[in-house]
Amino acid sequence: MTLREENLELPPPRDGSAGPRRAPDPAHDRAAHGEHPMRRPAWTATLAWKAAVFITVMCCALAALLGVLVHVSVTRQTVADARARALDRLTDVTAAYKAGQPLPPGGGLDPPDLPAPLRELALSGERGTLVVGHGGRSTMWAAGPADGRALTAQIDYTLSAHTIGHLDRSILWSSALAITATLMVGAFAVTRVTRRLHQTAQVARRISAGDLDARVNDPRTDSRHRDEVATVSGALDHMAATLQDKLLSEQRFTADVAHELRTPLTGLHAAAELLPPGRPSELVRDRVREMRSLTEDLLEISRLDAGGERVELDVHRLGPLAERVARASATEVRIVRDTYVETDKRRLERVLGNLIANAHRHGAPPVTLTVDGPEVTVRDHGPGYPGYLVDHGPQRFRTEGGAKGHGLGLTIALGQAAVIRARLAFGNAPDGGAVARLTLPEYAHIEDLDGPE
Repeated sequence: MTLREENLELPPPRDGSAGPRRAPDPAHDRAAHGEHPMRRPAWTATLAWKAAVFITVMCCALAALLGVLVHVSVTRQTVADARARALDRLTDVTAAYKAGQPLPPGGGLDPPDLPAPLRELALSGERGTLVVGHGGRSTMWAAGPADGRALTAQIDYTLSAHTIGHLDRSILWSSALAITATLMVGAFAVTRVTRRLHQTAQVARRISAGDLDARVNDPRTDSRHRDEVATVSGALDHMAATLQDKLLSEQRFTADVAHELRTPLTGLHAAAELLPPGRPSELVRDRVREMRSLTEDLLEISRLDAGGERVELDVHRLGPLAERVARASATEVRIVRDTYVETDKRRLERVLGNLIANAHRHGAPPVTLTVDGPEVTVRDHGPGYPGYLVDHGPQRFRTEGGAKGHGLGLTIALGQAAVIRARLAFGNAPDGGAVARLTLPEYAHIEDLDGPE
């Protein structure tokens, strides 16, 4: 039975209402009020970014430490030299004062601009020095006692202060240049490592997708001085080679067994047809047919595993093709939107036939086949697919709940769908039942076709 559905749009309510209201979305409300969740960008999780941050932090810490040490050392040395010169001049001033001679340049007796702390130190009978800055100039004062008064000497400290300032700026610029150079060299080195890691990850993804010939082939793997990345690459290549050998051995074993069983089963089938009519003969014929079907399935799977299948593409209308496949079974066909697809007709019929047969065998009626553009859905109303099949796809010779069969029908459907570049997905309907959804490549140039087949 075939039903054709049209896409209809509901008219707006007559009462002037806006129709169904959308349920409040907390995330949308937060966004409307300007509240955006703080999410770190994906690139901040990369190894290159973490290495760059680590190198930058360490270089800044090292530059700061070295800068402080150099600044303290040079400043201490400069101040010590200036203090020694100021005290030497104070000694000369004191000698001239005691001899009653005029004080040399820079000397003074109780000058009004003498800093108060230094004046108090001199009046207490001790000698001391102090650097004072004023008007863009720096002066090193030295003071000592002289008959209850403060005898002073001063020297220009501006050049020394400028020298220390220039040194600090030089340390800052050289540190910035050193950090930049180190960061660039470190980024280059880390990028080389991450590029090799990305290559290894890409090869691993190709292997997981079924390309067992993919290899990293890192030249450092066979070197005496190989690093950790080369070790991982070599381990991945070895694992892929071992896995490929095992899978090829299993494929050869499956194909050999199927080929070896085919000839005796053909003879057994011919012998069974010669048996006299009766219940025992019918049981034997059924078992022989089942064995022959299993052998043909194994041969088909071995050909799919070998990857040497040739596809005969042509343009077909999907609706009539699906109706023809479902005609042999009590399957309801619904054509929502028919279209043309470019595919291998024989292989597509094999995929749809296996899906329909599995739905009738393991599901419950009604079984429906729906065509909606390039998408074909086969649904039953039974218990649905088991969890392992929905999560990981069909597995050979695995069934659950005592179900009959060998688990090869869906495996063949999945393999043939891949051959014709279609996508086959398995799931369960919310209200119960298994749902198999086949998406085919749609043929775009419908106007170039004369009509249906």
